[in-house]
Amino acid sequence: MTSPISQTPIPSASADANSGTLYDLLSATIGTEATHRLFGSVVIPDALSTQRGPGVSRAVIAEALNLILLDDLLQRVPVAADYVDGCRAQGRKIFYDHGALRTVALAGMGNLPAGEEAIVRVLRPLGYFRNAVYPLDRLKMTGRSYTHADMPEQIAQFFVSELHPERFSPAFKSAVRRVTESSIDPLTPAATALLEKLAADGILSAANAAELLPALPPCFERQHRIPTLQDYELLLAESKEMAWISTEGNSFNHATDRVPDLESLSAEQRTLGRPMKDTIEVSSSGRVRQTAFHATMVKRRFLMDNEGFVEKEVPGSFYEFITRSTLPGSDNLDLGFDSSNAQGIFAMTSAK
Repeated sequence: MTSPISQTPIPSASADANSGTLYDLLSATIGTEATHRLFGSVVIPDALSTQRGPGVSRAVIAEALNLILLDDLLQRVPVAADYVDGCRAQGRKIFYDHGALRTVALAGMGNLPAGEEAIVRVLRPLGYFRNAVYPLDRLKMTGRSYTHADMPEQIAQFFVSELHPERFSPAFKSAVRRVTESSIDPLTPAATALLEKLAADGILSAANAAELLPALPPCFERQHRIPTLQDYELLLAESKEMAWISTEGNSFNHATDRVPDLESLSAEQRTLGRPMKDTIEVSSSGRVRQTAFHATMVKRRFLMDNEGFVEKEVPGSFYEFITRSTLPGSDNLDLGFDSSNAQGIFAMTSAK
C-alpha cells in the first residue's frame, strides 16, 4: 500500500537548498549529516530554504529550531523515525504541522519562569503570536496555540499547555513543588540579549544567529532533578500528565505530520503493525481530524528514600497525524485546535 501524499501547499526545498542560510545554520548546529537527512525528509518552503544574505530572518531561525526539535523527537520515538524513513523511501516528505509540550503553572520552580512563559519567551522573538486558548478542564490544564506571523500555514505551530497544581489535592501540589523546585533556567543572559535584539529587529547577523540557535533547544528539556519514586507515584495517581512532566519535563510531547487522508493513513499504519490510536479525534467544526501512534515506553530512573535509584518503564513521547480542511468561504487552512481533540490525543501518554 502506498502512503498518502502530505498536503504540500507550497513547493518543497529546491535542489540547491543546501547553499542557503538555513542549511548552513543547521549544519553548524547539528552537523551536515543530520541536516541533510532533515532536508530530505521534511517539506521546507523555498522561501526559507533558499534565503541568503548577511542577515538571518526570524522565520529562518524559527524553522531551524523547529527542525532541531523534530529531529530530537524522532530520535526518541523509534516508530516515528521508521515512519519518516518509510515516507522518504517512497519519495515523499512529511509536512511538519505542529509540536506540543507541557509546562507547570507554578511560581517558585527554582530559576525557571512559571508555566508557559518558560517557552513563550523564546517563541515571541522568533515571530510567534498566541492564536487561541483551549480549556483542557478534564485534565485541569489550559492549552494555547502559537502561530508564526510571517508564514502561518508553512512554519510549524506550537501547542503549549499548562498544568494547574492548585486544582488538585494539597498533597499533589506539595509533590509538584518538590519535583520542580530544583529547576534551572537554561536560557543564558547572552541568549536572552540576542532574543531581545531579534524581537526588536526581526533579523540577526549570521554570527549572532549561529550563537543563538544552539542556546534554544535546551529550553525544551527537563529542567528539574530526577524525581523520587514516591512523588512520581503520588502524581500519577491524580494526573498522568504531571507524572509525565516529572520524567520528561518541557521536551516535545509529540510532533505532527499534516496529511490529506487520515483514515487511509491510519489503516495503512495498522496494517504495518504500528501502534495506532483506536479512534480518530474530530473537532466540533469537523475541519480538524487527529490521530497518533501510542507513546514510546522509555526507562527512567527514580530516586529512592535511601538515596539509591530504581529504574521504571514509563510513557515517553509520541507522533501524531492531523488533517486540516479550509475555512468556510476561504482558501486558508483551519489552523485551530479543539479542546476535546487535544484531551483525546493527550491520552497517548497515559499507558502502554
